[in-house]
Amino acid sequence: MKKVGLYFGTFNPIHVGHLIIANHMVEFSDLDEVWLVITPKSPFKQKQSLLDNHHRYQMVFEAIQEYPRLKASKIEFNLPQPNYTINTLLHLQEQYGEDFQFALLMGEDNLKSFHKWKNYEAILNNYVIYSYPRVSSGVVPDQFQDHPQIHPVTAPIMEISSTFIRKQHKAGKNIRAMLPDSVWKYMDEMNFYR
Repeated sequence: MKKVGLYFGTFNPIHVGHLIIANHMVEFSDLDEVWLVITPKSPFKQKQSLLDNHHRYQMVFEAIQEYPRLKASKIEFNLPQPNYTINTLLHLQEQYGEDFQFALLMGEDNLKSFHKWKNYEAILNNYVIYSYPRVSSGVVPDQFQDHPQIHPVTAPIMEISSTFIRKQHKAGKNIRAMLPDSVWKYMDEMNFYR
């Protein structure tokens, strides 16, 4: 049985911080693969700065070409909106059944508000969560401290954000070092975030 970590994000755009975390998880935990699950553009929230699904998928696909244990997933593109993590997990379980065991990758910042997620108890009862450190305020609630289903991983702390990249790119700054080469080329050719 393959152990797969699910790394959810808008990846708008995917940057070296995302890659470092995803790669760290497959190299330094018991996960066999990490799937980068691209969150679809919500039909309810038309965010101008959020690129269309296929462009963000393409950038993730390009970024992980040299990482055989990382996969790009567009599983959420065809699920009903608004989408909840529990629904995606159930859908994946249905589709891949006995061959895969899924786990969630989650920044510590998300763990702080995890109790507000839809059916979070069901997620905790059925899936392992790998938590990586993030710089953020607030504390992880007691119920998630030393929880048997939550495994803290001492991954590097990444302070790069897609928001920062978009903003600085628009302002004419050279942000190329923060992006995988293939992503920079795609973004530049398509004239994104200008």
